[in-house]
Amino acid sequence: MVSIIKSLFAHRPRQPADDFDKTIVNIPSPYRMKDLCPDMHEAPGANVENMGEQQFKIRLAHTDASHSAATMLVQQRYAWRGYKAGEIKKQPNRITLVAYFADQIVGSLNIGYDSPEGLSADERYKEEIDALRAQGLNIGEITKLAIDENAGNKQVLAGMINIAYLYGLIHGVTDAVIEVTPRHKPFYQRMLDFRQIAGERFYAASNTDVVLMHIKIAHIGERIEAVGGRGSGSGDRSIYPYFFHPKDQQGMMERLKNGS
Repeated sequence: MVSIIKSLFAHRPRQPADDFDKTIVNIPSPYRMKDLCPDMHEAPGANVENMGEQQFKIRLAHTDASHSAATMLVQQRYAWRGYKAGEIKKQPNRITLVAYFADQIVGSLNIGYDSPEGLSADERYKEEIDALRAQGLNIGEITKLAIDENAGNKQVLAGMINIAYLYGLIHGVTDAVIEVTPRHKPFYQRMLDFRQIAGERFYAASNTDVVLMHIKIAHIGERIEAVGGRGSGSGDRSIYPYFFHPKDQQGMMERLKNGS
């Protein structure tokens, strides 16, 4: 596993940030999301055939085209469960990560940082988030997380959330929140150790009920130190073993700071 991770950070020439979507990391893996979430076999178009060795790229979205592709993926994944999703646009205090397999987008995740304009979750949970702010905590949030489970895999999901964690460290985030549907709550509890901190509220823009979940950034760091990079051999049933190895975390964060 360590030898695979080391290969992820091969030098690539720098190019102007506005001209392309930067590849942050490559992930070779034969595992798919269905290996992590067997219930996803019910998804339309699900194909359980072995896809063999795959090379994924996680990129930082810069272009309108990549934001449009991320929007399409999120809307498609939400729609088949009866949810809605708005357009993903370039916004201050927000970062969009996209995962590609060849030229196909297979994952998307938005990272939001607190600002005078607030967070998306403030629309439904302002009292709860203000309580966190009152403790002097710096809150970040994950929104519009979607994985094409026919092609995406557990390392892609873990890699995207790992990169979100590193960006959180760069921005001084101490705590993260995410709004999820009640049916997805067990997944975030079991796989990432999120804890529910507020009850169901109706999210009109998505046409569904959600709950608010929370995690300490320091806890993520502790889990990475314990099992990061160990993969399936760790015996840990969360996705933390598919995060990058602890030895690679600092170097990768420096790359993100430098915009390489």
